[in-house]
Amino acid sequence: MGRIDYLHDPDAPPANSVVPSVVAFVQNDSGDVLLIQRSDNGRWALPGGGHDVGESISDTVVREVWEETGIKAEVVDMSGIYTDPGHVMLYDDGEARQQFSICFRARPVGGDVRTSDETTQVRWVSPSDLREFDIHPTMRLRIEHALDRERAAPYVG
Repeated sequence: MGRIDYLHDPDAPPANSVVPSVVAFVQNDSGDVLLIQRSDNGRWALPGGGHDVGESISDTVVREVWEETGIKAEVVDMSGIYTDPGHVMLYDDGEARQQFSICFRARPVGGDVRTSDETTQVRWVSPSDLREFDIHPTMRLRIEHALDRERAAPYVG
């Protein structure tokens, strides 16, 4: 399934759904960040996905990281909540989803990097190399906030 992201674009379709979702800022002991290349749009991103009925939000983080990367993660804390109604994601099936994403910091506790049907590549990336990757501006914002450990409280916006 393909995906097009619209960010404050007057040509964006009106949103017809909101799905609580998570992204995981997983950082290893060397300071590298776990990135995926999405199979639906080819862009690089933090692993993540939709919250399922019957699971806690931290379970969603752990499940999504495992499914998309092969890495077992443990949630450390939350770095932000992102609900910009001007960010709409259009999927091939006609769903036009308004952004609702919670970003969590996590650490790896096991597993080995592998791809999935949602990822074409999975890499540990040094923060100094992040600018070389095609990352959507809204995802870059999540990464910047997660890297900023001096922030007194999680970002809410």
